Amino acid sequence: MKTIIEPFRIKSVEPIRLTTREERAELIAAAHYNLFNLNANDVIIDVLTDSGTSAMSAAQWGGLMEGDESYAGSPSYYRFEAAVRELMPFDHIIPTHQGRAAERILMGIVADGDAHIPNNTHFDTTRANIEATGATAVDLVIAEGKDPASQHPFKGNMDVAALQDFLEAHHAQVPIVMLTITNNSGGGQPVSLANIKAVKAVCEDFGVPLIIDACRFAENAYFIKLREDGYADWDVADIVREMFAYADGMTMSAKKDALVNIGGWLALNDDRWAEEARNQLILTEGFPTYGGLAGRDLEAIAQGLKEIVREEYLAYRLASTRYLGEALVEMGVPVVEPIGGHAVYIDAKGLLPHIPPLQYPGQALAVELYLTGGIRGCEIGSVMFGKQPDGSEQPAAMELVRLAIPRRVYTQSHVDYVIECFEDIVERTDELPGYTITHEPRQLRHFTAHFAPVA
Repeated sequence: MKTIIEPFRIKSVEPIRLTTREERAELIAAAHYNLFNLNANDVIIDVLTDSGTSAMSAAQWGGLMEGDESYAGSPSYYRFEAAVRELMPFDHIIPTHQGRAAERILMGIVADGDAHIPNNTHFDTTRANIEATGATAVDLVIAEGKDPASQHPFKGNMDVAALQDFLEAHHAQVPIVMLTITNNSGGGQPVSLANIKAVKAVCEDFGVPLIIDACRFAENAYFIKLREDGYADWDVADIVREMFAYADGMTMSAKKDALVNIGGWLALNDDRWAEEARNQLILTEGFPTYGGLAGRDLEAIAQGLKEIVREEYLAYRLASTRYLGEALVEMGVPVVEPIGGHAVYIDAKGLLPHIPPLQYPGQALAVELYLTGGIRGCEIGSVMFGKQPDGSEQPAAMELVRLAIPRRVYTQSHVDYVIECFEDIVERTDELPGYTITHEPRQLRHFTAHFAPVA
C-alpha cells in the first residue's frame, strides 16, 4: 500500500501551542536567533534532534515500574547488560547517562595532545571531546559523502585508501579509528558492511582498534538489508551482530536507537581500558552497575533494544522520513540524497546561493522555518563546524539544515504541515538574510551562540 501506516496506536497525547508568526518573530529575536535558546512550548513541530525525543512504548513504560534502584548490583543492570550483549557481544558493557559521557571517558583513556583520531565524519560532541584532550579529529568520508546530490547507496563509508595512507603516515599517533553509523554529519548516510570489514582489515594491519559510534545502528542495519548485495534475506538483528563482530568497542547514545529519553553506554573488549573506564565512571557518573542512570532507565533501554530491530518499525521509520524528503525534492528543494533514516538534510547552500557560507545559510533557513511555521530544525554547517581549534574560521564542507524526526512522535499530518511551510518559503528564498555571530563560546558554539541578521 502507498499509505504510510504507523505500526503502533497512540494511547497518550500532549497539546501543541499554535503560535502566530508575529509571536514567533518576537520569540526568536529574544532567543538571539538561536533555536536552541527557544522554550520548547513555543515550538509547533520540533525536529531539532531525534536524540532523547522518542515516544516510549507501553512495554517500556511498564518496565519503569520494574526498575530496581539498588546502588550496586541492580537486577535492572543485568537485564540491560543482557539486552546489549544480545546484539553487541562485547566483553565489557559500561552504562553512562548519555553518549557524550561515553565519548568523554573513552577519549580520556586513549587521546592526548599528540593523538590523531580518524572517522568517516565526527559529529559535534565527538569532535569536541577529542579536541578537549588536545588531540586532532580527522574526517575521511568518501568523496560521494561530500556531494549532496550523489546517489551512492552508502555515502557514509570511510575512504579506505585514505585511511591506509593516513595510518602509514601517522599510525604511531593513532590510538583508535572510529566509524559513525549512520554518518550524522554527512546527512544520516549509512555505512556498508563491506566498508566496515575493509576498515577493520586496515586497522588490523596497523594494530589499531576500531570503535563504532553506534547511535543509529538499527537504521544502518536496515539500510544494509535494503541496499547491500547478499543481505536481503538476513534478519536485522543478525546484521547488527555482524556489524559489531568487526569492532573492538563502541560508544552509544541510547537516546537514538534504543528508543529512550536518556542513557548510553561504552562497550569494550580491552580489559585494561575497561578497568580504567570504570574508574573514570565512578568518579564522574556513578557505580559501574548504574553509571548515572536510574534502574528504570536501564529497564527502558533493555526493552527498547528489542523493539528497535523489529522490521515493521524500521520500514515505517525509513518510509516516513523518505516521505518528507521526496516531497521537498519534488518542489525543487535540494536535499542530501538518498534520503537518510533519521532525518532529512536540506542543502541550504544550494537553496540560498545568495548567502555566503560565513553568513551561515543554514542558520538563515533554520530561522525562517521557525518564523514561517514554528518548526525548529538544526544547522549543520559552518556554525557547527566552521570554527577551527586554532580559533580561525573556514566554511564547512556542506551547509545543511537537519530536520531530525523524533521516533514515534509525529503523524503524517504533521509532516504535511512541514511540507506546506516549505512551499511558502521557496517562493521567497531571495528575501532571506544572512546572519552574523555576535557572541560565541570557545567550543560547541552552535548550542549557545548569539546571532543577528545581516542588513
